Amino acid sequence: MPGCVIHGAGDLRVEELPVPEPGPGQALVAVRYGGVCGSDLHYWRHGGVGDFRLREPMLLGHEVVGTVVSYGAGASGPVPGTAVAVHPATPCGRCPECADGRPNVCRDTRYLGSAARFPHVQGGFAGRLAVPAGQLRVLPDGLGLRRAALAEPLAVALHAVRRAGDVRGRHVLVTGSGPIGCLVVAAARAAGAARVTATDLLPAALAHAAVAGADTLVRADDPDDAGWPAEADVTVEASGVAAGLDRCLRLVRRSGVVVQLGMLPPGPTPFAGNLVVSRELELRGAFRFDTEFDTALDLLATREELAGLITATVPVRSAESAFELAADRTRSCKVLLDFADAADAADGGDGAEGVDGAGS
Repeated sequence: MPGCVIHGAGDLRVEELPVPEPGPGQALVAVRYGGVCGSDLHYWRHGGVGDFRLREPMLLGHEVVGTVVSYGAGASGPVPGTAVAVHPATPCGRCPECADGRPNVCRDTRYLGSAARFPHVQGGFAGRLAVPAGQLRVLPDGLGLRRAALAEPLAVALHAVRRAGDVRGRHVLVTGSGPIGCLVVAAARAAGAARVTATDLLPAALAHAAVAGADTLVRADDPDDAGWPAEADVTVEASGVAAGLDRCLRLVRRSGVVVQLGMLPPGPTPFAGNLVVSRELELRGAFRFDTEFDTALDLLATREELAGLITATVPVRSAESAFELAADRTRSCKVLLDFADAADAADGGDGAEGVDGAGS
């Protein structure tokens, strides 16, 4: 079966890998779609993301959906052929963070396609994926596999908005309108925000933020600051650049909340710390998610327009062109890898087309 393996910066290979056998407690999934995430792009471009650096070849991918194939010893779950999304995290369940109900920051978690630990956790960009059966989520009625591929990044966005607190009736500013930023817009809307402003350097990205539900769109490089709000109740930094954090700190109201979601470049980052003191701001981090994954699937089942954020679906054997497209934000928002041919080659057809609703 084909798999997308990163060997170092600029060295992405589609390799033939053995089909895994599900071990005890595991399920085997025929992967249909895999979303190319910003972290996947960072591994490809820079050999790492944030402070997590590649130390060995790693199968990429953590935004994966497909159909159940079989189970290992002692495992059970949805019947084979069922369409599922895969929750990518396996927290340890023993550390202080897990005991405190915050498994998303588990100090010993295993997360698909992540170099945060060594040996790295291999990812899901392959024709078949063996994972703990408890990580499978059956898709809600009306949700096809293609749109369901947005569940993981939407869960990240939902967690960021949850970290901000109650946003009902409030004005939320989102800096950065990449896939995650756009989904933060959607999450803020779902949480009852009265107004959502989205910013970006690129008109194409702002157009996608409008699809997600943004009321106001602002060019981040406007020299006259036209369109920028005087202040917002909550700001969410989703661009991953220091300038975005600076804007968030300066434009949130006094005693407001700033959520840092974008992964900043490795090393120290200067920021307007005095504003945190003099305006008594709350600066909160947001990392991954937990139960928000299930919420994301339910939300996707009712928000058909979010399929508009998926701008391309590329066969897995053309993975490098998919990564190049995903890295060009003038031409894309969310790019999916399609593993349909890989599944057909493995078992003569898994029926994935039959469970993927058209246009979903």
